[in-house]
Amino acid sequence: MPLTDPLMLSIDPLMLLTISLTFMLAGMVKGITGMGLPTVTLAILTVVLDLPTAMGLLLIPSFCTNLWQAFSGGAVGIVVRRCWAFLLPATLLVPLGGMSLLFIDTSLLSSLLGAVLISYAAVSLLGLKLIIDENKQRWAGPLCGAVNGMLTGMTGSFAVPGVMYLQGIGFNRTQLIQAMGILFTLSTLALGVSLNGNELLSERQMMLSALGLIPAIAGMLIGQRIRSHLSEQLFRKVFFTALLLLGGYILLSVI
Repeated sequence: MPLTDPLMLSIDPLMLLTISLTFMLAGMVKGITGMGLPTVTLAILTVVLDLPTAMGLLLIPSFCTNLWQAFSGGAVGIVVRRCWAFLLPATLLVPLGGMSLLFIDTSLLSSLLGAVLISYAAVSLLGLKLIIDENKQRWAGPLCGAVNGMLTGMTGSFAVPGVMYLQGIGFNRTQLIQAMGILFTLSTLALGVSLNGNELLSERQMMLSALGLIPAIAGMLIGQRIRSHLSEQLFRKVFFTALLLLGGYILLSVI
C-alpha cells in the first residue's frame, strides 16, 4: 500500500534510499535528454507513495535543475516572445487543476497520471510529432497551455501536451531545451503554490525534497557525460519503453 504520511519517510532508511536513487536516475535521464526529471520521479515514487506526497518531493530538485536548464543558453527572449500565450495558462491554471486533489480520490488521479505517462510514451515511441504553423499557434498555444496547466495541477506531470506543442512550433534543439526548462520551472513554482495553498505540503516534505537535490544534480552530471558516449535515439527508446511499462503498472495498481 502507498504511504500516506510523509513523516514516515524520515524514519525509513529503505524509503530514503529509494527516494535518493529515484532522483539520481531522474537526474541522469534529464542529463541525457534535457527532460524527464519530474516524469521519472512521479512514475517511480507513486508506486510506493501517494500522489500528493510524490508531487511535493519533486519540487526543489525539479525547480533547481530546470532553472539551470532554462538559462543555459541565449534563447530565453526568443522562447518567451514566441510562447508567452502558451506559458501563461500553463502556469496560471495549475492551482485550478490542483484543487482536484481535495475533491477527487487520489487513486483516480494516479490512474490519470498512468494514462498520461502511457500516452506520452506511446506518442514518443511511434515518432508522432505535431507540426503547428504560426496561424495555428494563436489558438493552439493557449489551448495546449490550459490543458497542460490543468494536468500539472492534477497529476504533477508537466509534459503533456506541453512538450509536444513546443516540439511542434519549430524550435531548434537549443531553443527547445531552454523552452522545456522554462515551462518546467514555471510549472514547478505553480505546483508548489498549489500544494501549499491546499495544505498538502509539509516542512518535512520540503526538507526531503531539498535532500533530493543532491542525487538529482549528481545524476544530471553523470547523464551529461553519458550523453557524449551513447546514442540518444537508443536511450530514448529504452526510456519511453520503461515509462510505458511504469504508466501501465500505475494504472493497473489502482484499478
